[in-house]
Amino acid sequence: MRHSKLLRCAITSVGIFAAASQAFAGAADAADPVRDWLTPALTYDGALVSDLQGGLRRGSTYVGNLHLKLTAKGASTPWLGTTGFVDLLAIHGGRPSQLVGDAQGVSNIEGPAGSQIEELWLQHNFQGSSVSVLGGIYDLNSEFYRLQAAGLFLNSSFGMGPEFAQSGVEGPSIFPRTSAGIRFALKPGPGTVLRAALLDGVPVARPDGSHAVFQKGDGLLGVAEVAFLSRASAADTVPRDARDRIGRFSALRPYDDKLALGLWHYSGRYADLSDVDSAANPVARRGTSGAYAIGERELVGRDGSSRRHVAAFGQIGVADARTNRFASYVGAGLVGSGWGVGREADQIGISIARANNGSHYARSMQAQDLTPTRAETTIEVTYLAQVSKHLAIQPDIQYVVHPNTDPSVSNAWVLQLRFECSF
Repeated sequence: MRHSKLLRCAITSVGIFAAASQAFAGAADAADPVRDWLTPALTYDGALVSDLQGGLRRGSTYVGNLHLKLTAKGASTPWLGTTGFVDLLAIHGGRPSQLVGDAQGVSNIEGPAGSQIEELWLQHNFQGSSVSVLGGIYDLNSEFYRLQAAGLFLNSSFGMGPEFAQSGVEGPSIFPRTSAGIRFALKPGPGTVLRAALLDGVPVARPDGSHAVFQKGDGLLGVAEVAFLSRASAADTVPRDARDRIGRFSALRPYDDKLALGLWHYSGRYADLSDVDSAANPVARRGTSGAYAIGERELVGRDGSSRRHVAAFGQIGVADARTNRFASYVGAGLVGSGWGVGREADQIGISIARANNGSHYARSMQAQDLTPTRAETTIEVTYLAQVSKHLAIQPDIQYVVHPNTDPSVSNAWVLQLRFECSF
């Protein structure tokens, strides 16, 4: 009975937002077009998640995210090259992780219920444009540790590896807890981008329920990344306005290949996961760090002559084992598109994500007479169907091996039905 109610809830949500999308599109066609400098957007993501077997317990839950976005672009001097952006986020529904009991997160839209400002920033791209500066509340994963192909998958590790995503205080500045800071981007050549960000070490929405920025004891998070990109046709990649070649909302066409290397460091103090002092209190470590490498390559369709495409991607990351549960992570996958007759926009993919416990975390568990497995591994198969301009539906299956690296929890089969409405 509970499964059928949840399914009806999901289907009803799809219907409501699909109807709203069509109504909005019709109104936009009838009315004067929105000025180029001001762009509103509304996106709703919903997912019915079912633990079919294994995990903590069998059952289903529904989770949804509503994003209200507004983008403003400077249309005249002195605002040319300046962009303002706000993203208001509302999360509702259940917590799939409480069914599966996994550590990586089978749903990348799961988060604490409530409303918040997810992003609020100003960006300026200088005339040229090889330099971009952004300041405000900023989602780090919108530019750092980011791969196009990996974005198809629903497991949270394919957005950002857990060795970084679960670092610091409630993670770095990513969904669902973002921080304030500043980001610099430099483009010394057409295929190279250098990025660096300095952010508050604690998110705006604090663990105690308060909201603040740059409080004493927060520390800072610094991230640096160099990305090497290639595109099949250079002639198709140059926007009319040179300012649109860099930063958020770049007008460049999607890349074909990418290799990126990144480093991150927190300056705050963090408790060692196993070492204690003479008073049996955890040793406080000054700072914690990590590094990552990510890459993606177009294997089929890179010359543009075929509608069929296949891309491969890989992720690898390491973190300080003294203060981070996951000392290393490896992920990889394949994504294809254009293989169905009349379904050029649809995508299908298979991936694997493995998060490895660090030695200090393992010792802390052993001190409690617990013996965790070495790693949690998730295999995911997914299919994205672009039903219309405003609606996409995505069935997804994941097999989680050793959820939360707890040997008492059996391997889990998890089925999801995700949909997205946007207008």
